[in-house]
Amino acid sequence: MLKKLFEKHETLMCILMIILYVIINSYCVQNFGVTDYRSAVINTVFSVALIILTIALKRAPYYGLTKAENPKKFLYYLPLVMIISVNLWSGININNTPKEIVFHILTMLNVGFIEEIIFRGYLFRMMEKDNVKVATAVSSITFGIGHIVNLFNGAELVPTLLQICYAMAVGYLFVVIFRKSKSIVPCIIAHSVNNALSIFNEDNTVSLYFAPVFLIVVPLVYAVYINKTVKEVKVSRQATN
Repeated sequence: MLKKLFEKHETLMCILMIILYVIINSYCVQNFGVTDYRSAVINTVFSVALIILTIALKRAPYYGLTKAENPKKFLYYLPLVMIISVNLWSGININNTPKEIVFHILTMLNVGFIEEIIFRGYLFRMMEKDNVKVATAVSSITFGIGHIVNLFNGAELVPTLLQICYAMAVGYLFVVIFRKSKSIVPCIIAHSVNNALSIFNEDNTVSLYFAPVFLIVVPLVYAVYINKTVKEVKVSRQATN
């Protein structure tokens, strides 16, 4: 019954899922912060709910929860490692307690998983059947613009605008990886680890201005390389676990 209901109202379900996530995540940030156990618990519950829904719909492979094949074609995902490393360029800043670090990491690992499943899995797949280019653009742009909520959570304007720009570039890269490899796992790992390492980031001129440029150029160049060298293999919408 759930599968039929979701398939009948897939667009509405995707929109509601995004709205629910933004509301929940904003509430956690504004009331608890990302280093509080409550944020970790709430995001973990959200992740588990998404996993249960995906399994109930029998669409785990369809949404990319499957092993990534032929890593050599994707340069063994080394550019993703370069992207992740940005948080450590300025050194390691440890100004939080061990508990805060653990809860931050747990929260961010879940956030990475949730955002990839929603924006690259559900949203992209829902739109892809009508127009791949539009689906790619919407998935990338909404992912980037979604970071504007950070302004309402106390973030500064310029860093947030830069974050929106490079989030679009990274979002585009993740869509390309997902579309070409049929696996969202590399995107989840890169996204989650990058988020988790952000607690150690030391803000300075390098991290505030050079890093965003790097995070725009590298994803776009890597995406162009994948598009030119990796052939796309169609996946059945009825793919099951």
